[in-house]
Amino acid sequence: PQLPHGHMPLPSFWKVVEDTLQQSGAQLRAFCQAFDTVTPSPGTQPLTPAEERKVLSLVSKHGPDKLYQVTSNISGSRDLDLSLLRGQIVALLQSADTKGNTSRWLVDAGGPRGFVPAAKLRPY
Repeated sequence: PQLPHGHMPLPSFWKVVEDTLQQSGAQLRAFCQAFDTVTPSPGTQPLTPAEERKVLSLVSKHGPDKLYQVTSNISGSRDLDLSLLRGQIVALLQSADTKGNTSRWLVDAGGPRGFVPAAKLRPY
């Protein structure tokens, strides 16, 4: 299938991508601010610029409804388990592991992908 921007020179294409991401980021921030004024959450750390970029890339890849926040530190004990820190943002890829166990979810942590306990995730 032909992409709508497939005919553009690469620098112009990346400019479109960047503008779209910035726009999504602004919408996401506006949404988060509106959300925070409605429900002040206890002790949420502000995201670092690097984390924010990662969140924007996860949003653009998976959509905002797939984002989850880690509620407490996770140390992966098995193969394919991720070790994550409290407050990290991940995108849900599958709400079950390879054996169909729904208490372990497959997530994208903005690079590494692996399994985490579903109980330690809350919608972002």
